[in-house]
Amino acid sequence: MNFKNFFGGQNKVQADNDGAQTVQIKVDHGYEPDTVSLKKGVPAKLVFHRLNESDCLAKVQSSELGFKKKLPLNRDVEVSINTDQSGEFDFACGMNMFHGKVVIR
Repeated sequence: MNFKNFFGGQNKVQADNDGAQTVQIKVDHGYEPDTVSLKKGVPAKLVFHRLNESDCLAKVQSSELGFKKKLPLNRDVEVSINTDQSGEFDFACGMNMFHGKVVIR
């Protein structure tokens, strides 16, 4: 992984080999970026990478987007996102202290 692209800039959406929108999210003292913008109707993946040892950040979840994932330290975890509906959809850590948002247009 190219960590310069991973940690540089906000909401860098990249297209992967299968044409999906991919956004890398650093999990340290919250989520970077904390707001992700995606195009409606294009398959999408969020790739979480946890750097912080806090148990609070060891899980990410969204009832609106239908996922709950454990985030092992220093590893990428992919979450596929359904982009069929426009709107703003929240995600949070396991203790609901840190928040992020996916905006689909």
